[in-house]
This record gives sequence, C-alpha cells and structure tokens, in this order.
Amino acid sequence: MTRQTGTLAQWDDAKGYGFITPDGGGPKVFVHVKAFGLRPHRPFVGERLSYREGADAQGKRRAQDVQGLARRAPAPKPAARDDSLVLLLVPAFAAWVLACHVLWGLPNWLWGAYSALSMATFIVYALDKRAASRGDWRVAENTLHVLALAGGWPGALLAQHTLRHKSSKASFRRVYWATVVLNVGAFVAVFTPLLKT
Repeated sequence: MTRQTGTLAQWDDAKGYGFITPDGGGPKVFVHVKAFGLRPHRPFVGERLSYREGADAQGKRRAQDVQGLARRAPAPKPAARDDSLVLLLVPAFAAWVLACHVLWGLPNWLWGAYSALSMATFIVYALDKRAASRGDWRVAENTLHVLALAGGWPGALLAQHTLRHKSSKASFRRVYWATVVLNVGAFVAVFTPLLKT
C-alpha cells in the first residue's frame, strides 16, 4: 500500500489519539498512539507524518504504520512555577503530624495510613500515566481525587511533580487542592484540640 503524508491537525495526549490532515486534501484520518510504534517523543500538533491508510474492524479509515518526518519534537513545556516550593508541603505536613503526636498523642495507625495511602496513590498515578502513553483504559479522575481526600494527597503531589502527570490541567488541580484542604481540615478537627471548645 502506498504511503501518504500529512500533518497532525488534532491530538489528545491524554486519550492517545488524533487526526491527520492528508497533504492531498480530503477528510481527516483518525490515528491512534499505537500506530506510531516506538519513538523518542510524543506526537504533537503540526507534526509532519508519513503513514499508510487502513481501516479498523468497523471499516472506518485510520492511519497505520505512522512515522514522523520532522527530526525534532517541539520544545518541552516550561516547568510549573511552584515546583520547587510546593513539594515542601510533604515534609512540612510530616513535621506537623510529628508535632501533633508529641503534643497530644496520635493513634499508632495514623502514620501507617498516610504512608500506605500516599504510596498507593503514587502507584495509581504512575499506572494512569503509563495507560495514557499506551492509549489504554485510564483511571477515572474521581478515583484519584478520592485517594487524595482519604489521605493520599502527599503521594499525589509527589506523582504530579516527579511524573509530570495531572500537573497542568487546571480543573483537576483545583479539585485536588480542595481535597488537600478538606483532608488537613479533617485531621485538625479529629486529631487535635485546636478546633474543640
């Protein structure tokens, strides 16, 4: 089958698919991340591509055996401005919990619960990032928020900034920070006398 060339006109990196505008004109062609095979960078809008046109099980047109014609990927996005400071919340919270333990005593299971939930949340973020890169089934955002609210928010924060996952979507970040405030507020209300009369 003859190879064709075109430009990646649309790309949803989270879902792992997009559409190619053929050089010769005509309707856009669907392309899935799996059609790119192994490559050093993610697809990006405006990338020049070479591909073979095929069809899926339903007979719909889709690009196959896709290869990039450009030699370099676009410049990486600048790091988030709060990277260096926001991660200090994790040791700061740990120090706060330790201070509460010294002052008022805390249940022995509390440290373990926060540690286990943070580790589990970090792993779930990593699995979701891998699923996004492979175009596989994703973890629901509500699941990530529930884990953060339950006490896994330190692990979520570490995952967002070390894995670069869910760190730039504004709507997700707003809900995430709301779960942090609610969790810390619940901690203060339940395990300290600060809000008790």
